[in-house]
Amino acid sequence: MKRLIKEIGKDFTVLNLTDTQLSNDEWAEGHSNRSILEYTVKELVKRLKPDLLTVSGDLAWAGHDHAYDMLADFLDSFGIPWAPVFGNHDNQDGAETVNSVAARYMTYKNCIFEKGEKELGNGNYVISIEENGVPLKAIFMMDSHDRAPYTTDGGTEELAWAKLLPNQARWIEEQAYELKQKGCKDASLIMHIPNFSYRLASAAAYKSGVDLKSVTLRQSYGDDCWNDGYTDSIGVQYEGIGSYPADDKIHEVVKKTGIIKRIISGHDHVNNWIIRYDGIDLIYSLKTGAGCYWTPELNGGTVLKINENGTYKVYHEYVDVKHLI
Repeated sequence: MKRLIKEIGKDFTVLNLTDTQLSNDEWAEGHSNRSILEYTVKELVKRLKPDLLTVSGDLAWAGHDHAYDMLADFLDSFGIPWAPVFGNHDNQDGAETVNSVAARYMTYKNCIFEKGEKELGNGNYVISIEENGVPLKAIFMMDSHDRAPYTTDGGTEELAWAKLLPNQARWIEEQAYELKQKGCKDASLIMHIPNFSYRLASAAAYKSGVDLKSVTLRQSYGDDCWNDGYTDSIGVQYEGIGSYPADDKIHEVVKKTGIIKRIISGHDHVNNWIIRYDGIDLIYSLKTGAGCYWTPELNGGTVLKINENGTYKVYHEYVDVKHLI
């Protein structure tokens, strides 16, 4: 468990980046996608002065060692603790490739990544944000892997987007119990691939008949597209939800812990909604940069503000990069 200290009387700010995902070639000096990513993160850090940077996966493309190292050099240059988890594109070349990146990242001065238990994947760890020795806030950083087998209703075997494993769910429960014993009352779970309840939340929150691809970002901050009980939701959904297609039971595990109040994921680059579903805030982090695919209006990062009571505010911070396109 990594421990960070919150200054008394001052908010602790967490800035989550996601799907930075540049290739080796895109990290070349002068490449527009590098310029967009660097400008975006620099602007976020300047505005927010975060105490912790987290990155919810798809850091680069598996096998692009130069890209992983360039990203690490860049993030470490801010002198702020930074904590990544791996996404499907990080995992797609297998455990040996991921382990090589993890080993290099752990040599960086400000990187607080931990590999965690090998049986759980690579990068399952907890960050405890403490004041006067009490963990005010915990962040569960989880490896959501790449692909997992799935049997369709027709009996066909196929590979689907992966999910957290049963032993990861048990580990979450164990860690949460220990944190509660120490006085922790608020926690977040950060992983790359959204869990199944994101599908349920979308179906419950958006009004029937709403054309999701036509909802503008401005409209999504109003009430018109949301069902009663979900009008405090915000954000758009311009692509399908890339979770494992069957219930992974993670929502039930999160609720059972009693302290995990929100799940933050990436993966689906042009979705950025925040919906409170069945007592848990399900959050699509705002895409950071132009890597892989994006829409420029959905560019920036997602912010968690923490005070002596835990997380009291979560929002997206947008960065306009039209001048760089």
